[in-house]
Amino acid sequence: MSKDRIYLSPPHMGGRELDFVKEAFASNFIAPVGPQLSRFEREFAELTGFAHCLAVSGGTAALHLGLRLLGVGPGDVVVASTLTFIGSVSPATFLGADLHFVDCDRATWNMDPALLAEAVDSIRASGRRVGAVVPTDLYGQCANYDALRAVCEPRGIPLLIDAAESVGASYKGRHAGRGGDAAVYSFNGNKIITTSGGGMLASDDEAFIREARRLSQQARDDAPHYQHSTIGYNYRMSNVVAAIGLGQLPLLDSFVKRRREIFSWYVEAFADIPTISFMPEADYGRANRWLTVMLLDKNASATPEEVRLALEAENIESRPVWKPMHLQPVFEGVPVTGGAVAEDLFNRGLCLPSGSGMSEDDLERVSAVVRDMVR
Repeated sequence: MSKDRIYLSPPHMGGRELDFVKEAFASNFIAPVGPQLSRFEREFAELTGFAHCLAVSGGTAALHLGLRLLGVGPGDVVVASTLTFIGSVSPATFLGADLHFVDCDRATWNMDPALLAEAVDSIRASGRRVGAVVPTDLYGQCANYDALRAVCEPRGIPLLIDAAESVGASYKGRHAGRGGDAAVYSFNGNKIITTSGGGMLASDDEAFIREARRLSQQARDDAPHYQHSTIGYNYRMSNVVAAIGLGQLPLLDSFVKRRREIFSWYVEAFADIPTISFMPEADYGRANRWLTVMLLDKNASATPEEVRLALEAENIESRPVWKPMHLQPVFEGVPVTGGAVAEDLFNRGLCLPSGSGMSEDDLERVSAVVRDMVR
């Protein structure tokens, strides 16, 4: 009999989600408007500390709206983390902007502030305008917002934080994302809390979110008929999807706690194997450990790909670290400042199953395969 599959980061339902969905159906608010949607935005704003939140169809949509409202357009350069998911950087191309990637540092695996300063000064010296900087909170760990802001603010560059992976994490006592001009979050099915799909744009600027809300609903003018003075998008989150989010929000703390426990379990399980190490935690915050990321030394008895294939043979999902954006075929020729650190992490890293619903037996199954491969 084949063993049940262990997924990398599957949805984890707590039970109340269906109650909120039933409320949405009972009220007949099935379209992208309704009390569950409004409440989800309000409660997420309370969680993060932002004054205003807009729930949309995905984190990529939120980034697109955020960049547009920050004034990014054709000819601008958007500076972004190279070690990230493509959805963090592709919205810049929707607006006709060019990209410039920046490497991470080894201490946090997030955008290196010193390299950011080097990049933006080089871009500005060439006569180009830097429209925005978009650092990614990698695998649930916040970037060093204050250090990044110290680069951006004197130069008049907006800072849009991609906190898609870091819901529930903190930076200097503040919730992830609090430190930029705006922040973006994701509730994709593999995230620490999910709405099945969806995202959030957050800001303290009421006018910013009000205009984002208008653009997310096809930019309809204030008129009884359908009138449009600018191009908008069909980006609004469904009320039904938001209802799932309402059921997930109260579980966030317990999910973070469990993911951190899983990380600690792996660290202890492999403590006697010197060729295995893990993503460090920055001293300025608390990571949510969305995914536990293992690094293998170059002299380990197996490569990350060999371990991944061995896990897959046992019906266990794992995944390589994000392939840096400057190595992606679609971004061939896009400039990068640094890059060696991200490349090394990609070559040596493997994301282990980290779902908050994992059992002790699941962890033992994963551990046994890894130990067998990496002695």
